Amino acid sequence: MNIHEYQAKEILKGYGVKVQEGTVAYTPDEAVEAARQLQAAGLTNGVYVVKSQIHAGGRGKGKTKNSGMNGVKVAMSLDRVREISKSLIGDVLETIQTGPEGKKVHKVLIAQDVYYEGPGQPKEYYMSILLDRAHSCNVIVASTEGGMDIEEVAHSHPEKIVKERIDPVTGLQPYNARNVAFALGLEGEAFKEMVKFITALYRAYVETDSAMFEINPVLKTSDNKILAVDAKVNLDDNALYRHTNYADLRDLNEEDPLEIEASQSGLNYVKLDGNVGCMVNGAGLAMATMDIIQLSGGKPANFLDVGGGANAQTVEAGFRIILKDPNVKAILINIFGGIVRCDRVANGVVEAYKKIGDIKVPIIVRLQGTNAEEGARIIDESGLKVYSAVQLKEAAARVKEVLGNG
Repeated sequence: MNIHEYQAKEILKGYGVKVQEGTVAYTPDEAVEAARQLQAAGLTNGVYVVKSQIHAGGRGKGKTKNSGMNGVKVAMSLDRVREISKSLIGDVLETIQTGPEGKKVHKVLIAQDVYYEGPGQPKEYYMSILLDRAHSCNVIVASTEGGMDIEEVAHSHPEKIVKERIDPVTGLQPYNARNVAFALGLEGEAFKEMVKFITALYRAYVETDSAMFEINPVLKTSDNKILAVDAKVNLDDNALYRHTNYADLRDLNEEDPLEIEASQSGLNYVKLDGNVGCMVNGAGLAMATMDIIQLSGGKPANFLDVGGGANAQTVEAGFRIILKDPNVKAILINIFGGIVRCDRVANGVVEAYKKIGDIKVPIIVRLQGTNAEEGARIIDESGLKVYSAVQLKEAAARVKEVLGNG
């Protein structure tokens, strides 16, 4: 589950991670009040940063559709805070991560300016923590090239990316944090502060059961403080039962409406940009089904896992969600009857089809496992525009046929 920058920073502060302070605002008036609060707390010298809050990176380089304003702007007065907030809130921000459709800005973060003058020069770094599946451990990824897209750094300057893998048995050790700080070229007070920052950040990552932390940039201020200026946090959905207080951080405005509807029906759904809808039980089989569609000349329109207990209700919910995508030209249902019998799934398909009615796209149903032949017979004798298949190659041939690629 993705959360907003301001929410991520509140979590990090709870673990002792130093962050760029700020307050979220939903209206221009609230934005001005938030700026006044920063001023009253002595956290600003009259310079404020107005940051759009959407679930996407690249906000500083992105532009809003109507005003053409960047998603992150510096304001030198309270009046300017109001003007910028008024332009951003309600507009659609397009960034490299949102695609051309962009995301609507519902709120802004009014933050302190941390690039102030001091005895030294500010310096930006990149840092993330995530699971290294190849090595079965967590890894800290860091770079001296903060503020840039890490993908571009990896492509152009791979030598500037540091990886520190953490032993899953011993966890983060002091030498791990020191290794990263050394690799970033830090020394003196900044070195000590970075070690503290990494230690607190890693503890937050583990104890929140997160899937990813990305801090870009991590800032060494002109007086050698180490701060998280931005924070992208992805919480592991599977662990939310251990963190019930995090459930309220979910922002439905940032999610695809079809994905929301699917989650309410207990379905795992991810929208893609293809033309063949998929309904499958099991993530592995779903991935294989998407490959079959691609090899058959189509493109998967979604990932949809109905789980092991597929029945008429889940099939109907899946149908309705898939059919709301106007790009879908066919639907492939691929069910392995292990926990659930194929004849029950077939009856569920027929029942759901009749209940929805007027389905204009062809449906291919591939059933394999317990009572597969009986399930195929039910499909074939239904009199509906549904085609049965038992083997994967039959399903692939049907997909080609209905798309006109055969």
